[in-house]
Amino acid sequence: MKQLIMDAGMEDQFYIESAATSTEEIGNPVYPPARRKLAEHGISCAGKTARQITRQDYQKFDYLIGMDDANLRNMKRFYNNDPEGKISLLMDYTNRPGSVADPWYTGDFEATWIDVLEGCTELLKHLQNQ
Repeated sequence: MKQLIMDAGMEDQFYIESAATSTEEIGNPVYPPARRKLAEHGISCAGKTARQITRQDYQKFDYLIGMDDANLRNMKRFYNNDPEGKISLLMDYTNRPGSVADPWYTGDFEATWIDVLEGCTELLKHLQNQ
């Protein structure tokens, strides 16, 4: 998403972060196969480590976007059922609502890349129309 925003020349209009809804990877760097897939597309994740969502994130961000139903459930539980309607799934901005393909189980990082790129592209269009 950050790359799409930069390519659109809109980086001064957005603040984007990534955060986990669980604790398994907190403090770990980006998973090596994911890092390689991003590098194929000229995207660096050097120095990035996983952090967990915080209570403050709900007030800090206008949108809280999950990748799958587990993320959605965790966020809604953590943020008291989303009183301001900020939580959604990335693919819900596309013509293929639902979860992003999960490479953790399949090893198919290309399918995940395609889903995330489509989701982020459509999310950006949505934001530009707001």
